[in-house]
Amino acid sequence: MGTGVPTAEQTSCAKGDRQIYHPEDTRGTETVQVTDCQNLEDNQPQNEPSHSDPEDSGQLMASYEGKAKGYQVPRFGWRICLAHEFAEKRKPFNANDISLSNLIKHLGMGLRYLQWWYRKTQVEKKTPFIDLINCVPLRQIYGCPLGGIGGGTITRGWRGQFCRWQLNPGMYQHQTVIADQFTVCLRRKGQTVYQQVLSVERPSVLRSWNWGLCGYFAFYHALYPRAWTVYQLPGQNVTLTCRQITPILPHDYQDSSLPVGVFVWDVENEGDETLDVSIMFSMRNGLEGEDDAPGGLWNEPFHLERDGETVQGLLLHHPTLPNPYTMAVAARLTADTTVTHITAFDPDGTGQQVWLDLLQDGQLDSPAGQSPPSQKGVGIAGAVCVSAKLPPGGRRRLEFSLAWDMPRIMFGAKGQVYYRRYTRFFGPDGNAAPALSHYALRRYADWEETISAWQSPVLDDRSLPAWYKSALFNELYFLADGGTVWLEVPEDSLPEELVGSMCQLRPILQEYGRFGYLEGQEYRMYNTYDVHFYASFALIMLWPKLELSLQYDVALATLREDLTQRRYLMSGAMAPVKRRNVIPHDIGDPDDEPWLRVNAYVVHDTADWKDLNLKFVLQVYRDYYLTGDQVFLRDMWPVCLAVMESEMKFDKDQDGLIENGGYADQTYDGWVTTGPSAYCGGLWLAAVAVMVQMAALCGAEEVQEKFSSILSRGQEAYERLLWNGRYYNYDCSSQPQAYSIMSDQCAGQWFLRASGLGEGDTEVFPTPHVVQALQTIFEFNVQAFAGGAMGAVNGMQPHGVPDRSSVQSDEVWVGVVYGLAATMIQEGLTWEGFRTAEGCYRTVWERLGLAFQTPEAYCQRRVFRSLAYMRPLSIWAMQLALQQQQQQHKKASGPTAKQGTGQSTGLKPGPKEAMQT
Repeated sequence: MGTGVPTAEQTSCAKGDRQIYHPEDTRGTETVQVTDCQNLEDNQPQNEPSHSDPEDSGQLMASYEGKAKGYQVPRFGWRICLAHEFAEKRKPFNANDISLSNLIKHLGMGLRYLQWWYRKTQVEKKTPFIDLINCVPLRQIYGCPLGGIGGGTITRGWRGQFCRWQLNPGMYQHQTVIADQFTVCLRRKGQTVYQQVLSVERPSVLRSWNWGLCGYFAFYHALYPRAWTVYQLPGQNVTLTCRQITPILPHDYQDSSLPVGVFVWDVENEGDETLDVSIMFSMRNGLEGEDDAPGGLWNEPFHLERDGETVQGLLLHHPTLPNPYTMAVAARLTADTTVTHITAFDPDGTGQQVWLDLLQDGQLDSPAGQSPPSQKGVGIAGAVCVSAKLPPGGRRRLEFSLAWDMPRIMFGAKGQVYYRRYTRFFGPDGNAAPALSHYALRRYADWEETISAWQSPVLDDRSLPAWYKSALFNELYFLADGGTVWLEVPEDSLPEELVGSMCQLRPILQEYGRFGYLEGQEYRMYNTYDVHFYASFALIMLWPKLELSLQYDVALATLREDLTQRRYLMSGAMAPVKRRNVIPHDIGDPDDEPWLRVNAYVVHDTADWKDLNLKFVLQVYRDYYLTGDQVFLRDMWPVCLAVMESEMKFDKDQDGLIENGGYADQTYDGWVTTGPSAYCGGLWLAAVAVMVQMAALCGAEEVQEKFSSILSRGQEAYERLLWNGRYYNYDCSSQPQAYSIMSDQCAGQWFLRASGLGEGDTEVFPTPHVVQALQTIFEFNVQAFAGGAMGAVNGMQPHGVPDRSSVQSDEVWVGVVYGLAATMIQEGLTWEGFRTAEGCYRTVWERLGLAFQTPEAYCQRRVFRSLAYMRPLSIWAMQLALQQQQQQHKKASGPTAKQGTGQSTGLKPGPKEAMQT
């Protein structure tokens, strides 16, 4: 290692000889000796097996050559060696991947999109809500995000880089900030013997730092909301375990909102000498982008002692408008540790000053006072260091926090000021970063107890496969990292005329706030409702009050209208932005003014979509069923009546079954549907059945009779027109794709069963037909596609070839597959359900390197589409299906039934009993 040593001469991970470096200026320290990867093997006990569990990690740990298992790293989760390279490199879907026939079909839409895109980017100087020209490129680097729900997120990659940022609400910057690093310094007998940036990178800046960590002796393990990185240090008999913690706590509506993360370093001295260890956490003020260019950024140290606990660190003030913030890098001061800092250094220079400062004595100089403001175009960074002494065979804990305080936000239109949820507890003045840091370092142990109590029943259930345990919790990342906002709702912002008709609207929104998450990090629309239909299981099971809050917001938007005319890209027709008494597609674009201006989506006029209204009705009843909240049900009942009345016009022949309009008028917005269809027809019948139940609960006898009649006629028409003996046909068009096997054809039945309906007296679809359809889907869409190893393709022709009639029918939609798997479990096809879902997990997380950016879709070869997408949260529907299955078994077998996953998700016990409360 060295200071000012050329990169080519620094420590290499290649197998080779021991190297000794002589720094240009060590200020009295001795020569530092670094042992490379090859020599480490010589120091290990012979015949000791390498720590790699194929069940947990597949081939992701094949490169790991270390023996260290780390400190209290769990068995289950997503584990990967830092030296792993993914062999398959896919690209984002673009126009070149569209077949000639589909290209001709969408030529008009393509030309209109280009005109719209040019106006949006070049004239309005805005970012398109879907940018098909500048897709986010493939980066197989992401790990668990930091930050609770709605306060912004910072993603730390599995190799340790801080690489994806969502501080401004809903807007992402995919950028690795090189100065944001952890560095370790080891000293023995008063001399520094090892100093290393814990990064495999070899950047062109900060060249005096010792980069190029040997990734073969380190691994990363993610079980959201926690992650562990284990470093076996070459030749030092030292193992570092960094545990990353974020307060994602089911049924908690306070700490879950905090914009904080904690890093706990457990250092194990396996040698026979006393060791002094220091961990330095360096961080740049800003992200090197145009927000930093004007200058005026400044840092200052802080010290906060409260309740017998002391926290020290740096505040990085970033006053750039419209959303200024302060970042706090902090550490816990204990009787066994020393905390030091350097207030400012140049993150774009060589870094020699800070490197030598640490090298000299394992501490930083800790200058007093604030730094001068940065000059225009000049960067500024700071660092905090914690030091401790370890006896031979000892272990020491060093604790850091990262907090960011951006209490007051404006969206892209800059028309209204909002306050984030956490300001309710830490104030709106922008000076909360020290208190947030102190709170996080004092409370993280309690958070971990809560997380363990929540996750353990699933992790300890031996009947569940290892991949599922990883997928269930790690896919939950999107609830926080979906461009998520959680906002306070001012009392005067709610319309009085609607507040009076919804008893719980004001209490819910004011007590629990306003929640929004994007359809995807690349599809920038809040609370896209046709997709939330799938993802909502995570919210209703873990933070049910946020689900109810979202439903009230959607209900408010439904009763409003915006008659401003605009041109829709697919058809070219002019139509209003939003019509009254139809469910909005979305709540708006964060680069505009969401909630105030809804329906950012301009591809189709979704007022004529067939699925949105139905999905609202189904979710309302599902939410009531799982919460037992009768006031919510009664508040939503008039809205359900209104949207179902709007939906009636799609039943043109009055046979009790709606017809699709001959275009892509549902969530599959590139897949044309004509006449009665399996997907929308099934959703319609399920919604009608739910209306019958709600009418009975609300004492509306005439309405109950009306929908019972519709249901009876619709069931007959659905079976007669669509059932072919093995499955329900895709639609009733004259095209060959009418006979396609759609993987999502049982979506209506899925929601009925999740809501305690769909069997026995409440059966809508004949159970033998449902089971037969699911078995056919498994045979064709799963097993006959990609060797059964990639999940279920959306459409499969009955002769075993994927349906390529549209740009979406030959895709795999991960969230749809998880919902399909849940449906299989509900119908007793549990093995098939797990097998189906496993294909998606293995493909996304182990083969394609898309961890913590699960896409909406991928094809059998070459491409993926829309990284980091909302719909895969539907995996929580699998968990609900398993829990409901267990509850049924317990009722059947009495008190000796196996407990299994039980209440691991925080689901309220006895949903059917809850209906009667």
